[in-house]
Amino acid sequence: MTVVKSTIPDSARQVTGDALQSTLVDLLGLSLTGKQAHWNLVGPRFRSIHLQLDELVSAAREFSDTVAERAAALGMPPDGRPETIASAFTLPGPKDGWVRDSEVVEVMVEALEAAIGRLRERIEATEEADRVTQDLLITVTAELEKQRWMFDAENWPKGG
Repeated sequence: MTVVKSTIPDSARQVTGDALQSTLVDLLGLSLTGKQAHWNLVGPRFRSIHLQLDELVSAAREFSDTVAERAAALGMPPDGRPETIASAFTLPGPKDGWVRDSEVVEVMVEALEAAIGRLRERIEATEEADRVTQDLLITVTAELEKQRWMFDAENWPKGG
């Protein structure tokens, strides 16, 4: 049952809906990964990385809301239920327990790189289907690339 009528054709709606739902899963998963690392971070760079994780979590949560609302506006109900995120999320995350600052940086860079790679694929997929959604995905990618850069700079020179 469609409650909200879409303003785009069904074929475009499917491509767009898949891109938005996958992005929603990645963003909600990133926010949980960031919080897990935030709570279990240890090491001499605790404070700077702790604060950077807060920035990432805030950005991921804000964008997840925007992405979900875009899906809803196009007549596609977003699915952010815990069981959906748990079963669909595949980005890297921190190990269980206390995690050293350098390891947190490595895993966050890795997770962000994977998310960015997926977003770039979705940007391509939505180019013809829905340029408004494509623009949103470009904006999300730009923010995640900034976050990746900031985390990556924490471990420079590599091994530091």
